[in-house]
Amino acid sequence: MITPNSLLNPDAFLSPLVIDEAVQRALDEDLGRAGDITSLAAIPDATRAEAVLVARQPGVIAGLPLALATLRKLSPDIEVRAHVRDATRVARRQQLLTISGPARAILTAERTALNFVGRLSGVATLTADYVARIEGTRMRICCTRKTTPGFRALEKYAVRCGGGFNHRFGLDDAILIKDNHIAVAGGVRAVLERARAHTGHLVKIEIEVDTLAQLREVLDTGLADAVLLDNMDLATLRDAVRLNEGRLKLEASGSVTLDSIAAIAATGVDYASAGALTHSAPNFDCALDIEA
Repeated sequence: MITPNSLLNPDAFLSPLVIDEAVQRALDEDLGRAGDITSLAAIPDATRAEAVLVARQPGVIAGLPLALATLRKLSPDIEVRAHVRDATRVARRQQLLTISGPARAILTAERTALNFVGRLSGVATLTADYVARIEGTRMRICCTRKTTPGFRALEKYAVRCGGGFNHRFGLDDAILIKDNHIAVAGGVRAVLERARAHTGHLVKIEIEVDTLAQLREVLDTGLADAVLLDNMDLATLRDAVRLNEGRLKLEASGSVTLDSIAAIAATGVDYASAGALTHSAPNFDCALDIEA
């Protein structure tokens, strides 16, 4: 029997606990206290149906494990045949899943399943567009913490489906010192010394800089692992790469768009982070077509 795990991107992990929690939360939101009163009133209990989940546009798919988990949560008798798995690039009108089983369960699951696939495939497709613009370079495109509340693990998984990489998952897995931290702590050296003194040997430290003078100060301390180059123009990014001489990992951030990403990669920075991957990805158009 097909399972949510069998539909995952083979190169990206997504916890079954995250899938189950997201699906349960979404169904609780949609079903409320009385359930799907439309299907309960209009569809006889024994009615069965067949449906096809289909892409209405070209793109990269993500979220199929959540669609399957949604269907199975409503009825264990639903049977699904998968035509693709997550991270697959599909054409318009391509079939993704064929579904058969109790009609009420399929109808009730429809919108929740489509919401998951539409949202996550939108993120994966936009990420893939960014990745295509930097093909042939060594730079990696990363997402940020600018995610939909409650959807972070899912959206970051979708970024990986699109060929991108993840930045921090939260405030607890790496140190990122921003301009406000520097201001409050009393300067670049002061904040780095304090951070390094309180950090375990497996935790990386990245610090944001706005100028080449700040970058020089960071390099002089020898206390950081990576530097975020905030809103620097292309010429300044190139100067930063020369000044760094490969000592620290450099990440460009701010004004990273589809139009600018290729030029940013050409400067020689190691990473570019784009909040747009998650906060501005358009919904992927897909549908659940039920065969009468």
